[in-house]
Amino acid sequence: MVKTGTAALTIAMVFTSSSVFADQIPSKQEMWKIILQQQKQIKRLEDIAGISNKKIAENREKIDATGDMLEQVSQKGSSSQSAHTTVGGYAELHYNGGKADQIDLHRFVVFLSHEFSDKIRFFSEFEVEHNTVEEGAAGAVEVEQAFVEMDLNDRNKLSVGLQLIPVGILNDTHEPPTFYGVERNQVEKNIIPTTWWEAGVRLSGDLGENFGYDFMIHSGLDTSGQGYKIRKGRNNVSEAPWKNSAFTARLSWHGIPGIKIAASFQYQDDITQSSLVDKNASATLFEIHTDSKRAISEKGSIALRALFAQWNIQGYSARMSGRNIQRGWYVEPSYKITIDAGQTIGFFSRYSQWDNEAGDNINSTSRRTSIGVNYWPHENVVVKLDYQIDNFAKSGAEDNRINLGLGLQF
Repeated sequence: MVKTGTAALTIAMVFTSSSVFADQIPSKQEMWKIILQQQKQIKRLEDIAGISNKKIAENREKIDATGDMLEQVSQKGSSSQSAHTTVGGYAELHYNGGKADQIDLHRFVVFLSHEFSDKIRFFSEFEVEHNTVEEGAAGAVEVEQAFVEMDLNDRNKLSVGLQLIPVGILNDTHEPPTFYGVERNQVEKNIIPTTWWEAGVRLSGDLGENFGYDFMIHSGLDTSGQGYKIRKGRNNVSEAPWKNSAFTARLSWHGIPGIKIAASFQYQDDITQSSLVDKNASATLFEIHTDSKRAISEKGSIALRALFAQWNIQGYSARMSGRNIQRGWYVEPSYKITIDAGQTIGFFSRYSQWDNEAGDNINSTSRRTSIGVNYWPHENVVVKLDYQIDNFAKSGAEDNRINLGLGLQF
């Protein structure tokens, strides 16, 4: 049917024309033909307009899709290699007073990772210690991590390669802006011993909403010829013996915001890697810690770190030297306040006690009290100052001193 508005407009046009050409007034039949012709023309114009609108909509969709693609390319880069590869790292410069009286570029670390897909990725760390690597120098070049991580599902993942052992606080997270004090604490250094990596397979994930877990099968320590000194038993996966595997399990709880508690257990059936002396000297490590933070004002927060760790080693030589039991613990309260946008300052104190010969009746305990301050001009840059007071059973090893440090991560 003819639309009312269209018909009225057509009739008006006809009558207007008729007024001009009064001598040529059409009949009713002619007028009806004119109306039908006008209707066809209007319908044709509407069809053309519809096609045009459709084309415009299709072109707009294509333009939007192209724009989205260009935006993705600009964000990810021009190649898949640059799109999924990340570079980072950290560094720390130390000045140690007292008997040491030295300055040292302690570490420079480059972090490199690559994401192959949403479920498979690679992580690595390349580290230079003490700046110079040459004969007689203290420096070292090390690959601290190099492993592939694969998501099994939304809650669990599998890691294979050279990776950090899931134990303690600093072994997982040891970038200088993340902890107080210039030097890493002596308990995690001498008992755990941070930084400690091995080659192996690791399964990690969540157990419900409040618990996490890690389980790792890996190469172990080798203290043969080292007098069961734990730190010297690390082989750094450098042509390291793997005659006996080690097993490490960790369970963590984070049911309250800001509070984390974790415990680790490790077993190695022969910490001498089947040497002729004290063959089958099994060893177990138990470690438990808390790392808790709580805001007490709009700008201020308090935190507490506390850790206990102990080795138990079965072996005749270990018992004779008192190194069948090696233990340590520390407690570290701190207070941090925001002093300006992006700038914070934190104060801490730490009491540490460790003994790598706790199995004998001779006093061999080392004690250290540290107090100091960290200043973060940026969350990833820190300036550190602390003073350490030593109280060792072996007094000759004491070194009461001031330490200064600069650290960063990126």
